[in-house]
Amino acid sequence: MTTLLCLLFLLLKYTTGVIALTVLMSYTVAWYERANSRPDLIDRRFTARGLCVAIWLLVQETGCLLLTILLRPFGWPQPKLPLAESAELPPVILLHGLFQNRSCLFWLQYRLRTAGYQQIISINTPPWRDLETLTESLAKKVDELRINLKVEKVILIGHSMGGMIARNYVQNRGGAAHVHGMVTIGSPHHGSKLAPFALSPMGKMLLPDSTFLRKFNGVTWPEGTPAVSIYTRYDNIVLPADSGKMNGAQHIELDGMGHTALLFHPRSLNAVLSALDNITHENPVHQKLQKD
Repeated sequence: MTTLLCLLFLLLKYTTGVIALTVLMSYTVAWYERANSRPDLIDRRFTARGLCVAIWLLVQETGCLLLTILLRPFGWPQPKLPLAESAELPPVILLHGLFQNRSCLFWLQYRLRTAGYQQIISINTPPWRDLETLTESLAKKVDELRINLKVEKVILIGHSMGGMIARNYVQNRGGAAHVHGMVTIGSPHHGSKLAPFALSPMGKMLLPDSTFLRKFNGVTWPEGTPAVSIYTRYDNIVLPADSGKMNGAQHIELDGMGHTALLFHPRSLNAVLSALDNITHENPVHQKLQKD
């Protein structure tokens, strides 16, 4: 037992070290990008406030990323569909980002439940599949949820790549007819300069100004389907941070947190709840399917 505990401790220690190094490298690139666009940051890099912010961002992002890795096994089982009970608020489908699984959304799911959203499901979107395949999986889940709960529409919330999948469904696959509204959290709507490091078929697609993104962003967002894009100006994965702004959506800019921390930080979760409140007020009727 002692040997096993020692091995687990060493594994946790080295995992934390690797994560911390990865976060440090990503923030180094992020700072380099910001400093090139804002030279005034160079003079503030060694101030007491600047160092405190940098250390806090590194510690916070490392801790959040480590937590998602520790939670990962709990996201492997397939989720159960919500119970077909009467609910005042629309059902919600949560979509995680690249190289994560649905376990990283547990805290967000808990916060939504405490806010009154009782019919929630989070689904896994494997990184080795392409965007269209994952969008098709989402479309099937939306239909399954609508039929099971006897509702017309659902709400979609996607973090990082999950937001791109949700957007593709609504914007390009006719999903607007089945969606009350959409919230994206730290999604690379205009790509990321770190995309070349993504070991996934979707990495090349997310290069800034890629052919895919030019076409993707050239499509008009459907009217009558409210969308909110939440992003942080200290994002260490979506570079530049302004890539988190979606065309045709309301934008909510946050600070003091990194890419993964958007899933756990109180201000980020409050922003999600505020966005949902606006969506449900714009679409107040929780419509039931007509019985045959």
